[in-house]
Amino acid sequence: MADPRPRTRGVTLALGVLAALGVLALGAGACAPITHAVDRPESVRVSAVTVVSMTVADVARSTAFFRHVLGFEKVGDVAVSGPEYDRLWGVAGVRVRVVRLRLGDEDLEITQYLAPKGRPFPADSRSNDRWFQHVAIVVSDMDAAYTRVRPHVRAVSRAPQVLPKSNTAAAGIAAFYFRDPDGHTLELIHFPPGKGDPRWQETGGRLFLGLDHTAIGVRSTAASLAFYRDLLGLRVAGESLNVGIEQERLTGVPGAKVRITGLRAPGAGPGVEFLEYEAPRDGRAMPSEPRANDLVHWQATVTVPDLAGAAGVLRQAGYGVVSSEVVTLPRPTLGFVRAVLVRDPDGHVLQLVEP
Repeated sequence: MADPRPRTRGVTLALGVLAALGVLALGAGACAPITHAVDRPESVRVSAVTVVSMTVADVARSTAFFRHVLGFEKVGDVAVSGPEYDRLWGVAGVRVRVVRLRLGDEDLEITQYLAPKGRPFPADSRSNDRWFQHVAIVVSDMDAAYTRVRPHVRAVSRAPQVLPKSNTAAAGIAAFYFRDPDGHTLELIHFPPGKGDPRWQETGGRLFLGLDHTAIGVRSTAASLAFYRDLLGLRVAGESLNVGIEQERLTGVPGAKVRITGLRAPGAGPGVEFLEYEAPRDGRAMPSEPRANDLVHWQATVTVPDLAGAAGVLRQAGYGVVSSEVVTLPRPTLGFVRAVLVRDPDGHVLQLVEP
């Protein structure tokens, strides 16, 4: 099955299961591709998702975890501070260490705020809380990956969950939720032959292969589509409604009924997946006044052609802008010079940068 997605710098778009199969990786039923034409200002149109980042308490501990447990490679380690970063991240007096990790073609950033310290990760977090976010780590052998990971983590799922034969399009896809040292949820996912992006079958003898997507908890799929699709220009690749015992055991949420919508940018990077819990409806909203140094903080960095124009469009549309302004940094230490942080309808953060 041909991979329909363009490749840039050897980086393949994620959510191949959506493009290749027309179903979501964990969809409990058939997934119908969706198209939606809309006029939007070119300034705000996202061309690529470049990296997913999360705030951690101890970057050395987290680096060791991702390297030794999950097979990531450390490819960058920088420290930054100064008033420009204060304005960008909306936190005064920041001193930050950022480590970039690579798995296959995708990158993950882990960020420690040496000062000031933020709030810990909520200990009672559940998969249906709307601060929920994860990255999906593709593995070549679920049993081997589970055996390697399980002694080092706190499980969310009872065990790896395999979609049943009754779900013809996605039968045999397996997934497992667990927590990192700070409490962030991560997912292992395995695609059997004939499922997902064909590149996930090109293992090269590796156990951990790359990042397929980042998933976020949302209150309303329609409201999130208005932001990500209608304003930012991400394309909806598919949707599904996940119900049944496998979904309950995967998420740890009794009676889980989850509407899943997958999107992708036209360029490189992992996909973005909405998780709207239609049941139960008791998921909690983002903590009040969240800041980038809180451990609940994740962000996806995306490229847009005109930062000032994009920030203006989003602000006028009523979305939150974290940064005090479009910030110009003194040097491209983090891989960009100009950036601005914005929030989606549920408070999840995007860092907009110019290419």
